[in-house]
Amino acid sequence: MASTTAPAPAPERRDTGPGHGPGGGPMTERRRTTLAAWLFALPFMLVFAVFALVPLVSSFVMSFTDFRSTDVQTPFDVDFVGLQQYTALFEDPQFRKSMVNTAYVVVLGIPVTMAVALALAVALNNGITRFRTVFRVGFYTPVVTSIVAVSVVWRFVLQPDGMLNTLLGRFGIGGPDWLHSTTWALPSLIVMTVWRNMGTLMVIFLAGLQTVPAEVREAAVMDGANAWQRFRRITLPLLRPTLLLGAVMLSVGYLQFFEESFVMTQGGPLDSTLSVGYFTYNQFGFGKYGYASAASYVLFAVIAALSVLQFRLLRTKD
Repeated sequence: MASTTAPAPAPERRDTGPGHGPGGGPMTERRRTTLAAWLFALPFMLVFAVFALVPLVSSFVMSFTDFRSTDVQTPFDVDFVGLQQYTALFEDPQFRKSMVNTAYVVVLGIPVTMAVALALAVALNNGITRFRTVFRVGFYTPVVTSIVAVSVVWRFVLQPDGMLNTLLGRFGIGGPDWLHSTTWALPSLIVMTVWRNMGTLMVIFLAGLQTVPAEVREAAVMDGANAWQRFRRITLPLLRPTLLLGAVMLSVGYLQFFEESFVMTQGGPLDSTLSVGYFTYNQFGFGKYGYASAASYVLFAVIAALSVLQFRLLRTKD
């Protein structure tokens, strides 16, 4: 009797149509999601590369060359000078003066801004409830107001016969010419800067204060802690992430101090309000592109170092 052999099963056909990955396997949901995300991000990535990444890399390379405005038509004929531009910066007395002025703004401006903003936030959080929104808008208005409009107001306040000197005169005090005094010009701009920026921090601190658990404060009251003890031992430690955010924001902003000096004093008198940002702007205006790029990267390094230091000092222990 002849034996019969069952036919071998036909090989399974793999679908290589849409929705299937390489080799015929079905494309997973995660892979499709990743592909869609990259497609959506591609336009931004192209814009970022053209208008941010390429100029960033170009300016960094430029800082090691003697590139000037006269070299724009022949950019590949410039000479690489290594660290010569950076060395020249620190030998430049005007740049050193701008660094001292910027440090003065940071060292004085950041603590004052944070202290005033925190005091206002605590007052609004504890004492004023009915008109809290009105005060928020009032203190935040300078942030969104044009620097030109703000400068016009502050020039009127700070001129020799302006509002501030008129007020001081009523108490028998003769005020100086604030914006034309090498002693008072920079402190005057710092006061203006604090006034412009405290609204942003006040809103951030107020949001942070409202996240402090009420039961924690009530427990402290039952333990006999007074208002200052509650603020120091409970509120401030719980606000550390918010304080860190505020300190980093102010550091980045104040190290780039430029608009106030540019509009109000043009860096004078005698460079007493010249900042690193304004110095860099002037070097670009003079056509010293390589020199200006080196100054901007020195400022970038200082911002990065200060931000790292603040993260180490203010970060939470956990």
